[in-house]
Amino acid sequence: MNKGTLTFNLGKKGYTDNIILTLQNAFKTRESVKVVLLKSARKEDINNIAEKIISKLGKSYTYRVIGYTISLKKWRKFTKNAKNRAR
Repeated sequence: MNKGTLTFNLGKKGYTDNIILTLQNAFKTRESVKVVLLKSARKEDINNIAEKIISKLGKSYTYRVIGYTISLKKWRKFTKNAKNRAR
């Protein structure tokens, strides 16, 4: 898995279903993705958009809002072998 972070810009059209498909494809090769919103977005809307994205992506994703940027992270699954190695 590529460790780099990919950045998407969310423009005037805002949150669409195409954004979800793009993010799902990005998470196939990355652990984290940033979504940058326009400076004209209201602070309340940023949290609402982040909640919508997470609800569509699934339970194994989390987010953090910093300014006009939403940082999304996919948590990896632990397999039985990985748990034994961690001990």
